Amino acid sequence: MRRNEVTKHKGASMNVHHTHSAHTLPHARQAATDAVAHRYTVSVGESHINVVLRWNAKDRRARLFIESNKIETPSRYAFRGLRDLTHLDLRGNMLECDCRAKWLMSWLKSTNATVSDVLCAGPEDMKGKRLNDLATLHNDCISTDFVLHQSVAAESLSVDTFSYKNDVYVAIAAPAAESCLVMEWDHIEMNFRTYDNITGQSIVGCKSVIIDNQVFVIVAQLFGGSHIYKFDEDQSKFTKFQDIEVTKISKPNDIEAFQIGTEWFFVIADSSKAGLSTLYKWNDKGFYSYQSLHEWFRDTDAEFINLDGKAHLILASRSQVPVIYQWDKSSQKFVQNGEIPNMEDVVAVKAFYIKDELYLAMTRYIGDSKVLKWTNKQIMEIQALPSRGSMIMQPFTFKDRYYLALGSDYTFSQMYLWDEEKNLFEKFKEAYIQAPRSFTVVSTDRRDFIFASSFKGSTQIFEHITIDLSL
Repeated sequence: MRRNEVTKHKGASMNVHHTHSAHTLPHARQAATDAVAHRYTVSVGESHINVVLRWNAKDRRARLFIESNKIETPSRYAFRGLRDLTHLDLRGNMLECDCRAKWLMSWLKSTNATVSDVLCAGPEDMKGKRLNDLATLHNDCISTDFVLHQSVAAESLSVDTFSYKNDVYVAIAAPAAESCLVMEWDHIEMNFRTYDNITGQSIVGCKSVIIDNQVFVIVAQLFGGSHIYKFDEDQSKFTKFQDIEVTKISKPNDIEAFQIGTEWFFVIADSSKAGLSTLYKWNDKGFYSYQSLHEWFRDTDAEFINLDGKAHLILASRSQVPVIYQWDKSSQKFVQNGEIPNMEDVVAVKAFYIKDELYLAMTRYIGDSKVLKWTNKQIMEIQALPSRGSMIMQPFTFKDRYYLALGSDYTFSQMYLWDEEKNLFEKFKEAYIQAPRSFTVVSTDRRDFIFASSFKGSTQIFEHITIDLSL
């Protein structure tokens, strides 16, 4: 058995030797700590040490030799006190170069000490690599999670968000409460509070649009007609601005607002057999009926896409495959120019981008929902996800991480995360939400939230948090 030596460096006549059993770790560590505090060279090689917790040098010079032990994961505080460390020998240990070693990798790049080669013993894909040479570890050892931040005691069908004068608001369509509930982010309390309440009859959608620094909320109702409300700064509330012409609208199911050039539009998708999805246009005094679309097809959702500088509109339907319209500049109208085959009974369509590539999330209540890729005028299937009982599959992005929220009326809703190597969405997390109808991203004060509307329970607000796995 090798003797553990602690040698004081103030002259040969003052050399001190301590001998400890290789199996008495506390004594070896204490001796090493005391020695470093008095400018000692510490040598505890081949001592079966499997952990280094912390050294405390208090500005003393030290040389540390802990080679050929069983150290797998040194504490991130292990060398914090050794500000004048000149030599460190970590050879022959069993270092796991996972997220727990991220701090050591950074320390190796910043220290002025002479350090031996630090070889990784694991994980399998890291064996034999020099930690000294690595630039990063496992995507910087960052993970994420969704944690419940707040609940709103209101059943809801949809949530929309808008920003106005440095404040963030949400508009929640709550049909049971006959309300479009407007909430505001409270910068002091750090939660969402009630700001205004637009009342109505069976409100199914609240969609905001800001035109010439004026805030409007389009309120679609099953009964009593649909209306547009405008924010009145003098009264700090929304007041009725306009009744929407809805002679051709029987059962509004979705509202989509968008801009083509300098012109503002919104479309209401009608889901009744007798209804007619209708496009409305802004004329500086209000919105008026501009174009009728897709009659008698029970439309469920509308999605606007700007593809290669050309405006497109997709209408999903219960009775046929989704239809693609393209904006015709000469007629200033949408004209049908295609469809998405083999996608019957789609209840929602959402467009999203991953690194400049366009994808479509197609939600189906019965059968599999699909992720499609749209390139060079071709639409191809990328992934099928089991989705019985789903009314919404919503893509969203936080901090360069691409997610897909798949709701379910029968079981847990699933959160998927995009795998860049597989080019597929992988299961990430599940959450219990009663009859989810929408997932909406809201960001404020450097914090990110996802609102999950519920047709049978409270609207839930989840916060997206970042977790450093190296801590």
